[in-house]
Amino acid sequence: MHYINDKNNPDIVQGMNIHGFMIENITEIKEMDVICYVLIHEQTKAKYFHISNNDPENTFSVAFKTVPFDDTGVAHILEHTALCGSLKYPVRDPFFSMIKRSMKSFMNAFTASDWTMYPFSTQNLKDYYNLMDVYLDAAFFPVLSELSFKQEGHRLELDNNDHLIYKGIVYNEMKGAMSSPSQIMSRSIMNALYPTTTYSFNSGGAPEKIPELTYEAFIAFHKRYYHPSNAFFYSYGNFSLKDHLAHINKNVLQQFNAIDPKTDVPQEPRWEKPREKVVLYPLSASENPEKKAQVAIAWLMSGIESSYMTLCLSLLEQILIGNSASPLRKALIESGLGTSLSDGTGYDPELRDTMFACGLKDVSVEDADKIETIIFDVFKDLVNNGIEKQLIETAIHQLEFHRKEVTNHPYPYGIKLLLHICASWFHVNDPIHPLLIEKDLDQLKNDLKAGHFFENLIEKYFLNNPHHVRFILKPDQDMQQQEERRVQSFLKKRQETLSQEQMKTIKNDAHALESLQSSIEDLSCLPTLTIQDVSPDITVVNENKDFTDDVLLSFEQPTRGIAYFASTQEINTIPDKLITYIPFFCFAFSRVGTKDFDYAELAKRIDQYTGGIGMSSMIRRPIMDDRDPLALIHLNAKCLKRNITPMFDLLNSLFFRFDFSNTTRLKHLLLELKSGFESGVISNGHQYATAIASRKWSKTRILDERWHGISQLKFLKQLSQDISDQKISELADNLTQIAHLIFSKQQLHLTVIGDSDSLQIINEPVHQFYQNTPVQSDTTPLIKSIQTEPDPQPQYEAWTTATSVSFVAQSFKCVRRIHPDAPIIVVISKLLRSLYLHKEIREKGGAYGAFATADMEEGLFHLISYRDPHIQQTLDTYTKVSDFICGKEYNDTDIQEAILQVCSDIDRPDSPAARARKAFWRQLTGMTDEMRKEFKEAVLSVTRSQVAEAAEKYFKGIDQKATVGVISNLEKVKQFNEQDQNRSFEIHAI
Repeated sequence: MHYINDKNNPDIVQGMNIHGFMIENITEIKEMDVICYVLIHEQTKAKYFHISNNDPENTFSVAFKTVPFDDTGVAHILEHTALCGSLKYPVRDPFFSMIKRSMKSFMNAFTASDWTMYPFSTQNLKDYYNLMDVYLDAAFFPVLSELSFKQEGHRLELDNNDHLIYKGIVYNEMKGAMSSPSQIMSRSIMNALYPTTTYSFNSGGAPEKIPELTYEAFIAFHKRYYHPSNAFFYSYGNFSLKDHLAHINKNVLQQFNAIDPKTDVPQEPRWEKPREKVVLYPLSASENPEKKAQVAIAWLMSGIESSYMTLCLSLLEQILIGNSASPLRKALIESGLGTSLSDGTGYDPELRDTMFACGLKDVSVEDADKIETIIFDVFKDLVNNGIEKQLIETAIHQLEFHRKEVTNHPYPYGIKLLLHICASWFHVNDPIHPLLIEKDLDQLKNDLKAGHFFENLIEKYFLNNPHHVRFILKPDQDMQQQEERRVQSFLKKRQETLSQEQMKTIKNDAHALESLQSSIEDLSCLPTLTIQDVSPDITVVNENKDFTDDVLLSFEQPTRGIAYFASTQEINTIPDKLITYIPFFCFAFSRVGTKDFDYAELAKRIDQYTGGIGMSSMIRRPIMDDRDPLALIHLNAKCLKRNITPMFDLLNSLFFRFDFSNTTRLKHLLLELKSGFESGVISNGHQYATAIASRKWSKTRILDERWHGISQLKFLKQLSQDISDQKISELADNLTQIAHLIFSKQQLHLTVIGDSDSLQIINEPVHQFYQNTPVQSDTTPLIKSIQTEPDPQPQYEAWTTATSVSFVAQSFKCVRRIHPDAPIIVVISKLLRSLYLHKEIREKGGAYGAFATADMEEGLFHLISYRDPHIQQTLDTYTKVSDFICGKEYNDTDIQEAILQVCSDIDRPDSPAARARKAFWRQLTGMTDEMRKEFKEAVLSVTRSQVAEAAEKYFKGIDQKATVGVISNLEKVKQFNEQDQNRSFEIHAI
């Protein structure tokens, strides 16, 4: 037997059988400070992988290989519907109900191309087993009622004019997703490259195919795939593994026997010659279709069997396109044929056969041959002349850095590790090797000594690989309207063929579903935490007194040998014409080059010595009203401890020897940033809509929208219309002027985060950086120079683009965090989302998401919908918010659950670096730990009567004073204006 000292699981050894699970392997990975356990349940052949460490944020997941054989989205709809009631918890929506009853730090479900996963994370042991119990019952013993299938998937209903329409949460989610060129590009490339396997299908569901899924096929899919023999259990953290195994065996596995699930994904048969595929995407009629295509080449690469080859191909991706100096990226961008790399670009190591794609977006279709030639010429040149050694070293450094760094974004670290190993685990039953990077790097060093290693990979996988496709994504300005006409025509013909009995069934189903959605349920069967389970304490992060002074704020944190540096500059008054340039200034700052390094050399050095250097603009309101809002330029930099000196060499060059004279590079960066903004409109439509609604209320929101909203996109489009040498030279002059005006040591805030050694090493270069910073004579805050005054008119404002769904935001004035009612308002936001908006907008309306958020910093309250099929119905729902919250349609249990949700947000764990960064921002804005503790204590003591009183004070008649922002398509907004007698949108094209 193999003994490893694990303080969390001291008695477990390899070969032991625990609650039906055989311990097949125990591996300690010292560089990660984790111990890994591979297990199999002998009766059912269910697989289990556990990572033990000292992280208190514990994770659990159960996943299944789900292999679609059509585009109906069955796996995706099942992921939703499994969470709509189970044998032990037969309530309508236990998943969303548990969000209210938990202190989870993460809780969701994912549908990927060939698997479905149900993960959660929490620090609370009681909460862990509450959530595990609900998840297990949902996965293995779901109710899967036909009404839930129709609510979550698709259904036919009659609108107010008695015309058939489609409804369904997944249906509308995928209508929104498949309005996005990036989604269409990525999914269509897979369809082209994997024509005979499951990857040719859209696992999320193609909107035109979703209505073809029958309830019977849906039930059969669950029966086949959601079986323990096809299950992969995962846990992570410092809780006891034995307890997990006992719970799973007792509640699930002992009730099943092993089967052969037949879910292996075969390898894609290799082609003998390349292919081409052309796909259309919807473009708004207001857009110029010229140079709006995308062209990419995609290759089928190695199978998933070898973690070493997957690592090498990931490094090759970094070499080829990882930064601005990477040869393939550089050649494509400098060609001037497009604005940025195509959507879907990169290496995908998560499929049975891995793939790589690369190309350009915003191109002319006629340039497809030129783009393909550029790509293959780069490969030929690298094979013939060799890859620069610095590029290889830089790629390995990036791998080393990101392996060391622990982050909780966008997912908790335990879930990020699961997503990293799941492809190898699910396909070749090997969860360990993807984590053993040190062994693979040792092998790589030997292979590199032999010479021509990466060049041989290029030759094998790119130049001599006929299994590749040239993919072209073309704009079609009539596509969205054509699809809507097709659906309407189909439904009209369908309605004409329906018998009276069938029509009656549709009406009865709609009535039954509405009754179900409106019913008041007894949720007492669901487990819950109580307020007594919540500590009134807060996490306090103190600065390191030894290295903190008037110049520098230092935080000592266990960052695994990584040093973090931040420079936060308050922006003084600058000429009004320059203000809107600030976001582009931030984007270009670390990408355009300096007087010491051209942009390519700078990019290489940033990747060679750091984990990234990036600048952004933001606006923050201090906690007290007697301080002016802060317009800020914020730079983040991070590096391994050994690279602190070279990182500051780069920072000093960037800040004090800046150079914006490379006009060709500026032109490419301008087009790249504009393209990025355009791509984000549909995926982040709710944020743009909220910014539109919010800017009517304060100068800070005006400036924020001007920098980060549709106004910035319009500004970038305007700049891009004339990119003559003269105009780009003027742009360079403006950026240079900004750099001379904004950097000032009077309003400079410097922060460092790291272990004690890092703080000692970084102290001197930070102080030297401060000494090098100039002094400005004018220290008037930028916000005082904003000439535009807030104006609540127009009350209704819509911006249109090519999207088949809408994003509807409503904003109104409320209270800031220092107000005594602020804790009550935050509780009300959770009540509204969970008790009212979720039911009315998601369940009944079919939108993918609905939110109520209290912006405590600004003192605004927002109602927001996401991927919403409606505008008018949603605004009517917002109008009735006042009736709901003032009507006291909630009880003490509802208040307790809302309090739990707020405390879950407050107590959400952060990585060491992130919690120190938050401490810095609190200091900058004046929020003390005493304020934070008082706020949490006030939240914990909120009562029903306080909620009722605050509702009357702030929510009465909000529809009369609130402002509305909408992102939608032109036809939907025009239809609203024609049909609504009292409200009308001012319409603009994006």
